[in-house]
Amino acid sequence: MHPLRYRQIHLDFHTSPAIDGVGADFDPENFREALVLGHVDSITLFSKCHHGYAYHPTKANVQHPGLHGFNLLGEQLKVCRELGVNAPIYISAGFDEKLVMEHPEWLNKPSPNHAPDFIHDSYYHLFCFNTPYLDILAAQVEEVMQMFKPTGIFLDICDVRTCYCHWCIKSMKKLGLDPNNPDEVRRHGEMVYDEFCRRMIEAVRKYDPDTNIFFNCGTIRRGRRDLALRNTHYELESLPTGGWGYDHFPMSAAYARTLGMDYLGQTGKFHTSWGEFGGFKHPNALRYEAALALAFGAKCSVGDQLHSRGRMNISTYKLIGNAYSYVEKVEGYYKGAKPVADIAILSGVSGSVSDSDTGAHRILLESKYLFDIVDGEADFSGYRLLVLPDSVMPTAELEAKLRSYLASGGKILATGDACTGGDGFIFDFGAKFEGKNDYSPTYMRPCSDEGFINGVTEYVMYGPAYNITVTGGKAIAELIEPYFNRTPEHFCSHQHAPNRPNGARVGAVVTENTGYIAWKVFADYATKGELHAKELVLRVLRELFPDSERTVRASLPDRGIVTLYRQGSRDVLNALFAYTSVRGKGTEVIEGAVPIYDVEFEVKRNAAPARVYTAPEGKELKFEYSGGVVKFTLPKLLISQIVIIE
Repeated sequence: MHPLRYRQIHLDFHTSPAIDGVGADFDPENFREALVLGHVDSITLFSKCHHGYAYHPTKANVQHPGLHGFNLLGEQLKVCRELGVNAPIYISAGFDEKLVMEHPEWLNKPSPNHAPDFIHDSYYHLFCFNTPYLDILAAQVEEVMQMFKPTGIFLDICDVRTCYCHWCIKSMKKLGLDPNNPDEVRRHGEMVYDEFCRRMIEAVRKYDPDTNIFFNCGTIRRGRRDLALRNTHYELESLPTGGWGYDHFPMSAAYARTLGMDYLGQTGKFHTSWGEFGGFKHPNALRYEAALALAFGAKCSVGDQLHSRGRMNISTYKLIGNAYSYVEKVEGYYKGAKPVADIAILSGVSGSVSDSDTGAHRILLESKYLFDIVDGEADFSGYRLLVLPDSVMPTAELEAKLRSYLASGGKILATGDACTGGDGFIFDFGAKFEGKNDYSPTYMRPCSDEGFINGVTEYVMYGPAYNITVTGGKAIAELIEPYFNRTPEHFCSHQHAPNRPNGARVGAVVTENTGYIAWKVFADYATKGELHAKELVLRVLRELFPDSERTVRASLPDRGIVTLYRQGSRDVLNALFAYTSVRGKGTEVIEGAVPIYDVEFEVKRNAAPARVYTAPEGKELKFEYSGGVVKFTLPKLLISQIVIIE
């Protein structure tokens, strides 16, 4: 396949047929100027958008009615090839609003009584891939391959779907599946998507065995490697100001990088999200987002939207160039580099992102642990500790794999009802599992003040709690019940009843290689963000994995991020810090850049380094090496800094 470039643009171009003069202001010199100014080395260009029209001459589709006798895509590609800029081609797969008006019977029908609203909906309508639409789409892909010979095909709005359309009902009955059984309808949706992917890959491979293919559904679903591996690479869509937030991308990348394939981290130049004309973020934000992508092993992608008249916005490419000029200077430090991780979060097998996964990710990220997010197919042997958050229920195969991991010296931290079965705990957690506690919320009281800034007291725990009896483990915290649950007959104050003064149970326990916390503490942290929930997790983690054994330690505040990569014989340390604020109603932004001074680092290494220096500046840093640890101080951190240890 074609290697991904580091400085990608995704040039959205969804243009209504009600707009005339499409591409009328396209100027090769303007297009060239924007790419050079933006330090762009790859750009995704449009063959067909969500409105359904082509931006080039076509026999398999209909050229946009506002594009008069002009091959916009062809002219864009000419400039890209002159500059040596890579240019994958975008084709909207799930949406084609032009064709919807001709064949509404081909639409996806997510429920038996679903019907499209063509009066009030000012948005696109989703096609079913089990209809004759699939043949039309395959012909469009083949035409693009023949006409333009692209290095990549980006197919958008692709996913497994439930559908009750005429074609799906007919094929379900033919296959002996029951349309009244939701599980069998879902199974049929998997089969339809499998055939869709096969047809699209066939349409591309017919003309080029090396063209990249990406099926975009907005995320890489955990535990569904069968879906993920149909792609030649990943593009991790994560626009922090568009509702994703700034901790979404690190979480997405922490899983994607374990799958062994190249990937992009895709943000946007917009203040909000896709479809926003005239929206800009602060250059500090885009600079941070580019550095964040690199720090998590990704190449960079920035979303832009071309004006219908085809002229590139120079202000946009000055903004992008501010970030990509930095990426261009440092990208060599990441080529062939491998991430270092001490801990793995074993995500649930449902494929979706849970609050439990989110909370575990946030606690480890904020606490500067090096970690991956993995599924059950991962190799656990390289991790010092596995976190099984809240409700991870291993299959028989996964249970055997985890037993082998424990037997070889690995350690497990489980919470809530994770690792439980009909007879209680699957593994020896030094306690007996006795089921769900009757009260919610409950209280947690630590057994000592170590790690708890507010000392030994009762801390409210909002999520479900579980009862255990210690059988040999060491108690770390107690579970204390309230007087009663809140009901019309029994309620106290504004929220919940206080703790009862007696009747404490053990709430957290550790053994030599296991730890257990009797609350769904990670979901609690994701939804409430209470400090003591994080303190409890960290207290148990330090019992199992002492700070002295961590590969990296850093004196950064909670919003700081640290990652480490090995590139041959040298280490590439990434440090980032930016504070975010919420503007409007829920838009998380970065504006001001606040420096952090005298950040102290400790990095475990097998041998003393020859040099420690900043990149790309090349400023030498004084260091000490003893006991397998190199120590140094970074005088100033502004947005991001790479430190090379070689």
